[in-house]
Amino acid sequence: MKRLMSILLLFAPVAVAAELLHWSPLFVFVTSALAIVPLAGFLGQATEALAAKTGPRIGGLLNATLGNAAELIITIMAIRAGQMALVAASIIGSILGNVLLVLGAAILFGGLKFGVQRFDREQAGLDATLLFLAAIALAVPSMFGKAIAGDAAHVEHLSMATSVVMLGIYVLAIGYMLFGRKPHADEVGPAAPPVEHGGPHWSLPVALGVLALSVAAIALFSEFLVGAVEPVTEKLGFSAFFVGIILIPIIGNVAEHVVAVEVAMKDHIELSMNIALGSSLQIALFVAPLLVLISPLLGHPFILNFSVYELIALVSASVIGALAAIDGKSNWLEGAMLLAVYLILGIAFFYLPGIV
Repeated sequence: MKRLMSILLLFAPVAVAAELLHWSPLFVFVTSALAIVPLAGFLGQATEALAAKTGPRIGGLLNATLGNAAELIITIMAIRAGQMALVAASIIGSILGNVLLVLGAAILFGGLKFGVQRFDREQAGLDATLLFLAAIALAVPSMFGKAIAGDAAHVEHLSMATSVVMLGIYVLAIGYMLFGRKPHADEVGPAAPPVEHGGPHWSLPVALGVLALSVAAIALFSEFLVGAVEPVTEKLGFSAFFVGIILIPIIGNVAEHVVAVEVAMKDHIELSMNIALGSSLQIALFVAPLLVLISPLLGHPFILNFSVYELIALVSASVIGALAAIDGKSNWLEGAMLLAVYLILGIAFFYLPGIV
């Protein structure tokens, strides 16, 4: 994995050269995407190293706020470019990718190796409830906004008010997980081997330096990536909607996705679920409302306005994800079913020409 990340990092100077020399937009898109993958990995490692230095509570808060920093940066660049459909699609796509693709792959490969795996049922139930809440919060402004579409100011105020409530719930959930909840050992099942700290053991200045450089580099290549989306989609014949809902979420979080599968294959399925469901909740309850609140400062107000197809996919993922997690145990067939839903949705979105 580390060797692959080092190889992908070589695409960074290539992407810069491609942008400055005005090479093919497709080449700019591909090289920028490949450059973002290792940079997102470094960003995650820097966050993990900082978390190890600051203790479990502050570290948990850092992971909760910076876990999807790469995707946040990409969507901010898309808002600056005025590509709101791309932003909305990437939000839904990130949730679908984590709940169906990442969790499905983790459960599938972990189940094939260990059979039935068990995890904390209470935590899974809480995450499932929050996931339903997130689906409701994203759907209400979209549906009610259509009824008040004649008043743009009211539509924007509805999204902002909903975003404030979503952020409040996110803060309460983080506070409960860090300070209020005491896990019950009898609900977790057989004791699993302890999870080792797999991140780099960097000093605090090194971790902060890597974090700052990663953020700056991701912002640069995200601007290249977003700028190439329109000509690339025209050339390849599929919509920017498909790019946002399938490709960008994978690009921005592939390193974390791989980790979730790896730890499941070490019989740490609960950690895999925390990564997948926690990342989904962060996108829905933190990243999406934050984008709504800061978007006016970027010159293009972003509102919570998703198509009926995006909402159907979101609700479907929430339902099957909750059903897979609610009993406190998993097997490979449940993972296969999650992947099947993701594949079906991916095929459907591929043929969908755009936001309807």
